Amino acid sequence: MPDGAIGEHPGRGRGRTGRPPLTDERKAEIRLEIARAAVELFVDQGVAATTGDQIAQAVGLSTRTLWRYFPGKESCVSPLFAAGIDAIAAALRAWPAGVPLEDALERASTNGEVLMAKPEPPRVRTLLRLTRTEPGLRAVWLQAHDEAEPVFARALADRAGLDAVDLRSQIQAAMLNAALRAAVEHYAWRTDEDDPDPATARAELAATIRSALTFAANGIA
Repeated sequence: MPDGAIGEHPGRGRGRTGRPPLTDERKAEIRLEIARAAVELFVDQGVAATTGDQIAQAVGLSTRTLWRYFPGKESCVSPLFAAGIDAIAAALRAWPAGVPLEDALERASTNGEVLMAKPEPPRVRTLLRLTRTEPGLRAVWLQAHDEAEPVFARALADRAGLDAVDLRSQIQAAMLNAALRAAVEHYAWRTDEDDPDPATARAELAATIRSALTFAANGIA
């Protein structure tokens, strides 16, 4: 078994022994562990100076195993963006009739889930600032939003009781997606030198997202 290949089964042939295959839940946990380690390294020493070997070492994996989870070092942060997509989709499905969208997403945005999973928002904000100057990270960020749009459309269609996504759901999803991305980038790219503490950062992010959703609400409600 390669060094650090946690839980990998050496083979399925008769007479072979080894650890059982990883569950999907454990694979997701490992992907998130890798993502968090990559964030810390990217923020601390820069993307160019960070190698796949360093990311793998930070989570106790072999580099070969790391590349089984991700095609490149920048893509290692993608689970963090995906976590935010899942949180928004869940909030959309639970959106009660007669409640403004900005209120329906209030809890998720206050908790920082609209942005992504942990680390805390100030650290994540630094990562998002890197997406402005690092093409590889920018591509991962935009890809996450590209993948988010059909997820949002399906959630909105489910809320409307539709069997299939229609044009209205697609347009609503596109407007919501654009509003969220603009809000998060506005929050992340402002030029204050000092980041606020985590609680203040979450409140500021929530307020920014609420404003963006309010602007878009007439087309989504």
